[in-house]
Amino acid sequence: MFGAINTAMRLDQEQMETAFRLLEYHLSRQKAGLIRLVVCGGSALIGAELVARTTKDVDVLALLNSSGMLVDPEPLPQGLLEASVIVADELNLPKDWLNNGPSSGEGGLFRMGLPIGLAERLMVRSFGKHLKVYFISRLDQIFFKLYAAVDQGGYHTEDLLALDPSEDELAQGACWAMTHDVSDGFRMVLGLFLKELGYESVAEKL
Repeated sequence: MFGAINTAMRLDQEQMETAFRLLEYHLSRQKAGLIRLVVCGGSALIGAELVARTTKDVDVLALLNSSGMLVDPEPLPQGLLEASVIVADELNLPKDWLNNGPSSGEGGLFRMGLPIGLAERLMVRSFGKHLKVYFISRLDQIFFKLYAAVDQGGYHTEDLLALDPSEDELAQGACWAMTHDVSDGFRMVLGLFLKELGYESVAEKL
């Protein structure tokens, strides 16, 4: 009915949509209530059509409750996890293709504090009566990608550059990142990173 994903490791926009629609199907079979996922990372870049690339998983940053408030995604609802495992089997995906990795533990993004206004900037996609997926905005992606790029580099830096941030957006992102790591060492590395990207004026204001 839904077709098969032709890769065991990567999701593009079409494949991710297939996975979400199949997840909705299995949640409906469980007669589950409406689950609202707030998604970040590569899957949100793809879902919001900000960057054309693939991703290995779907990162759940938070959940939305019935009042529209962001709540901790740890643990994820058991029914959701069970449905996601079925989807993984059917589409040949990793068992943890849907996970709360970015917000897991005390050092996770949710508990450390999300950017002010993130909830108001979410872009929603409904997949049925049981599943809504909210993708974080371009501005929040810049915040998270800057923070991750300073720490890890690699594809996070590529994503950040693909978002083509302005000096003001990077300045906002830098201020938020320094609330997560208040060390002088992080501030120094952040400044060096911004200079390497050609944003000397932003680095000088840290």
